[in-house]
Amino acid sequence: MSYLERMRPVPGLRVLITAGASGIGAATAQAFLEAGARVAICDADETALAAFAIRHPEVLAIAADVSDTAAVAAMMDQVEVQFGALDVLVNNAGIAGPTGRVEDLELDEIRQTLDVDVLGQFIVLQRAIPLLRQGRDAVILNVASVAGRLGYPLRTPYAAAKWGIVGLTASLAKEIGPDGIRVNAILPGPVRGPRMDRVMKDRAEAEGRTFEDVHEEYLNIISLRRMVGPEDIADMALFLASPAASGIAGQAISVCGNVETL
Repeated sequence: MSYLERMRPVPGLRVLITAGASGIGAATAQAFLEAGARVAICDADETALAAFAIRHPEVLAIAADVSDTAAVAAMMDQVEVQFGALDVLVNNAGIAGPTGRVEDLELDEIRQTLDVDVLGQFIVLQRAIPLLRQGRDAVILNVASVAGRLGYPLRTPYAAAKWGIVGLTASLAKEIGPDGIRVNAILPGPVRGPRMDRVMKDRAEAEGRTFEDVHEEYLNIISLRRMVGPEDIADMALFLASPAASGIAGQAISVCGNVETL
């Protein structure tokens, strides 16, 4: 295999991407499709899922909330019937959670953030790992955030969840590394798009500032002075699923333009 061939995922990989109908998930699904993979996605947003399925009828598109154990079990049953096993899991599902001071947050909002962002990854992993053990050179990519290595004032539930994913990744890499399964985390920085726009809008409202001021502040904490795009995260996912990354495990890898602080 040539060096350039090693830099690409092996064609025919069986890939599952959670929250795959939009944003990072959709970009990653598109990238794996172009690399010749067989792709399944799930998403809790059935409108986005239906639109994605129209664009990509070759993809197994399943409606599922990753924090719902029954929904995940049904999803994994469909994946097993369709693929037989898995080679790559992109554990991408997550929500932004509330913005505000800890003492002002609603407990239900905190719980929902942790349920989706952390518990949801556990629920998917419990059902996916047996299928990954049957795959070839299997890879798990847990999507976290640079908030998983930095403090993030006014976004504490989100940050706590993302730190949890980094700890999960490091521990799981040790646990199932002897099975030949590589586990890594990808830590996106602020990703341009509608979700980040909502986060900045909420922060501006919480602090009594303008959206433009908050947007400029975000750019100023990134060394490259620009937000990354979903395709940047997809590129990293492709690399980590390729033979060229066969020695990379247990790592939390930032794709963020070098976010200096939050």
